[in-house]
Amino acid sequence: MTTAPIPVSADPAASADPMPQPPEQPDLDACCGNGCDPCIFDSYDLAMDEYRQALRAWKARNETPAGQG
Repeated sequence: MTTAPIPVSADPAASADPMPQPPEQPDLDACCGNGCDPCIFDSYDLAMDEYRQALRAWKARNETPAGQG
């Protein structure tokens, strides 16, 4: 049995600084409705804020200078 080779990125920097991935959104029925503090959706909102901040920082680090892309 043969296996396919694992693809390797042509850009080593891409694997050293991967793009942030968004948090998994909870199901709409995941909230128990008991007023938990924090609610699962509050935790998700905070995780999304952190994701957006990390994504902005990643984009700034990986930005292609004008005229070079």
